[in-house]
Order: sequence, then C-alpha cells, then structure tokens
Amino acid sequence: MILTVVSFKRITKRFNNATSNAINDVTFSIEEGEFITIIGTSGCGKTTLLKMVNRLVDYDSGEIYINGTHIKDMDPVKLRHNIGYVIQQSGLFPHMTVFENVAVVPRLLKWDKARIARRVEELLELVKLDYAEFYKRHPAELSGGQQQRVGLARALAVDPDILLLDEPFGAIDAINRVNLQNELLRIHKLQKDAGALRTCLFVTHDINEALKLGTRTLVMHQGAIMQFDSPDNLLRRPANDFVRALLSQEGVYSVGEGI
Repeated sequence: MILTVVSFKRITKRFNNATSNAINDVTFSIEEGEFITIIGTSGCGKTTLLKMVNRLVDYDSGEIYINGTHIKDMDPVKLRHNIGYVIQQSGLFPHMTVFENVAVVPRLLKWDKARIARRVEELLELVKLDYAEFYKRHPAELSGGQQQRVGLARALAVDPDILLLDEPFGAIDAINRVNLQNELLRIHKLQKDAGALRTCLFVTHDINEALKLGTRTLVMHQGAIMQFDSPDNLLRRPANDFVRALLSQEGVYSVGEGI
C-alpha cells in the first residue's frame, strides 16, 4: 500500500511588506520513501516550502497534511521532534562535543543514557565517522565535510520518518560534496533495504545534485511549481521554457551518466 506522507493543498504565503507571494497556490503530494529534490532560481520559494513542512514558516491559506493529519492540528514541538532537519553549515552547537550534538533530541525526549550512547555510536558509524576518534571533538575541530556528517547524524537521531535538508552541501568543496552525496544515497538505500522508508526533501541550487539524488525533482519559479517529475522525464520532456532553460545550462549531465 502506497502512503502519502506529505500533502500540500493550494498553499499560499506572502511575507510582510512583500509585493508578491513567496509561495503561490502550490499543490503536490509526496509518497513514503521518496527522495524529493527541490530546485529553482534564487528566491523562488524553495526554502520557504521546506520550512513549512516542520512549521518553521506558517502559510496564509491552504492545507498541509503530514501522514494524513493537518499540521495546524499538531503541536509544533512534537512535530519537529519527528522530522529531521539539516541545514547548510551543519548548524552544530559550537560549545558541544560531537556526542552532545548528536544526542540533543534524544536527551530532550528523555532517553536513558545507555540508549543514547548506543544510538550516537551507531549513527557516527553510519555516516562513516569513527566513534572513538570523533565523539569528544568540538565542531571547530572538524572539517566542513565532517561537520555535515555530524549534522546528518543528529537529524537521524530519533529515526524520523521525514528528513528535511536545506542546501546541506552548499558550502562544501566539490570532492567532498560528491562524497557526501554518495553517502546520503547509501544511507537512504541502506535504510530502505532494512524496511525504514524515510522520506527526504532536499533543497539545492545545484541542478546536477538534484538530478543525481532525486527520485523526483520539484522545479520552482516565482513561488510556483513548474514541473514535478522524475529526473529522466525532466530531461526528456521539460514542461515549459523555464524548465528547458534551467536544464540546458552547461554541465548538466544526462540521467544514467552519473557524476
């Protein structure tokens, strides 16, 4: 049975003093286990859309449902505890160790110490950071790529059904960026094979990254959806001139070529 995890119905948002809508009458649905990438020009509403899922931004009209429940009927704190969130520059707490950063939400949920310790060790190994080497380090002692791995581990700490990633690799050099993309794909596949159908929404400015990672890619422009389709269909059958121009940029690879 296919389950709809996230559903937007005619969502509109305009920020104070803005002359146009940040999100303009947007409707779409995401199924359990999908890896959705969100791409578009700067200021098109990608991050705003993402932040609506965990109510960091509220909408003006329409309805958003998570697993069939209207999100405005849900406690926002409890909602966020069940949604992993990864941002650019990792967002780690600089005064906390790697262990303490990964353990933040489990501690808020009052997990016992032994369970937290097991989970932190498991997650650091999952993101390929040796526990003994890294757990006592502070963020300043890590490379950018290592910080992003810790940020990903923290977002996965309580095994959320939904994972939101807002340009998490945007500040990483090209080689480490590809390595982190591959790690994220590996983790998603590993957990899917184990029966954990985690749904991911990933905002990026990088078209190649969107096509590589996404099972489907949502293309946005001026707060509206231009096309929501598989990478293959986007490349072969762009819906309009905007999508065609976006995908005709130099260096965009064809599906199947890889990076």
